[in-house]
Amino acid sequence: MAGLSTQPDFEPTKKPKRNKYAFACAILASLTSILLGYDIGVMSGAIDFIQKDLKISDVQVEIVMGILNVYCLVGSFAAGRTSDWLGRRYTIVFAGAIFFVGALLMGFATSYTFLMVGRFVAGIGVGYALMIAPVYTAEVSPASSRGFLTSFPEVFINGGILLGYVSNYAFSKLRLNLGWRLMLGVGSIPSIFLAVGVLAMPESPRWLVMQGRLGEAKKVLDKTSDSIEEAQLRLSDIKAAAGIPEDCTDDVVQVQKQSHGEGVWKELLLYPTPAVRHILLCGIGIHFFQQASGIDAVVLYSPKIFEKAGITSTDHKLLATVAVGFVKTIFILVATFFLDRIGRRPLLLSSIIGMVASLTTLGFSLTVIDHSDEKIPWAIALCITMILAYVALFSIGMGPITWVYSSEIFPLRLRAQGTSMGVAVNRVTSGVIGMTFISLYKAITIGGAFFLFAGVAVAATLFFYTCFPETQGKTLEETEGLFGKFIGWREEAKKLKEMKKAKEVNGDDGKSNGQIQLGNTVTK
Repeated sequence: MAGLSTQPDFEPTKKPKRNKYAFACAILASLTSILLGYDIGVMSGAIDFIQKDLKISDVQVEIVMGILNVYCLVGSFAAGRTSDWLGRRYTIVFAGAIFFVGALLMGFATSYTFLMVGRFVAGIGVGYALMIAPVYTAEVSPASSRGFLTSFPEVFINGGILLGYVSNYAFSKLRLNLGWRLMLGVGSIPSIFLAVGVLAMPESPRWLVMQGRLGEAKKVLDKTSDSIEEAQLRLSDIKAAAGIPEDCTDDVVQVQKQSHGEGVWKELLLYPTPAVRHILLCGIGIHFFQQASGIDAVVLYSPKIFEKAGITSTDHKLLATVAVGFVKTIFILVATFFLDRIGRRPLLLSSIIGMVASLTTLGFSLTVIDHSDEKIPWAIALCITMILAYVALFSIGMGPITWVYSSEIFPLRLRAQGTSMGVAVNRVTSGVIGMTFISLYKAITIGGAFFLFAGVAVAATLFFYTCFPETQGKTLEETEGLFGKFIGWREEAKKLKEMKKAKEVNGDDGKSNGQIQLGNTVTK
């Protein structure tokens, strides 16, 4: 290796700089996630005012809170086909336009039915946004910073939640029939910035290749890669995945019609290979456990949880909720800087184990408070601390890694539809939690509800440890090779590592440099 260091074009000890162009593209695409975050955050505080103004029952409250996630199904399933047809970029514009209309309808709602129509329209927009943002970001990102950039959607979801909480507090002093309408209507503003910002974004290079537009794809890859060698390697990998000969250098080529999504659902669901079956299990499983471990119960119903913990003042409940949003946002920002240094598995496992501990302790403290006729200061303090600890631990691993991991493990031909399936499971699970939490804690107590979430988190820990291979530093095309043996993936990872070492030692075709630059050994 000492001899290699004398070559001017190979510097293994020098860490590649962040690609600013890819960074800007990821930020613009991830702005779509603010839409969901704001809706989650603002509804948690606005619902008390809505319930008083429109005089709706607890069951209707649960439906309003959770139904948007079910409506997301329409958007997330349609987004896979739409993004293959229109392209990733214009699908993002479409998502923003739909949510803009939905937010205005909710803001002008004069009845429960009118409000539900607004929730339906906004839900379709959110479904589009949730599916397309991580897919686009993964496809423009160089492997050296893909985890960092693909975690941006989760960062912006948390930023949106915090803005929603702040909006609750800011408008809570207005008269009853005006305050909550402004809280909801203001959510249309990010959509305007999104529509303008997307004009500066390039199209996804992978989508361009699937359309046969190799010349345009090469230009985008040159801008979004860490080096020319990496851009060439990424283009070669994408061409191979799309069935285009490697020696083809035409700017425009003919591709099979299957590029537009035909036959993909058959390959995913009816005739999956062992690798696709493993990928599908991991992609859907991580989305299920992210929501089934109770995060939306805490985020959506935090004012009610704080009330159960003994905080009765409306101002104090909303301020405590703002603290939840602040902690959640801070820790998701911390997580983005560790995804490509520590790896997906260590962060994910550390996060879920910490969530088990915090959920168990939260259940214990709420049970103590629930069985006491007097205020117990230590139990109240412990409850608040555990809520903040839980959202922090979620945000440092489980939150961002769900979107990063599920967007990078699907092969190119299945990525849009596979990711949309994961989003659909995510939103359905979230919707079930949102629409049943009040009934759940009335049935098994508030403490029992969090003991149940802790049990789900234990199951998630075992699932992640057993079935999830590490994808850090690997190209999207290499990642597919790790799947197929479920619990035997470690052998494949070892083989891949040995092959890369052999290429580094024997590489004489220029590709070894590109592969090494894609890794993250320099950050150890």
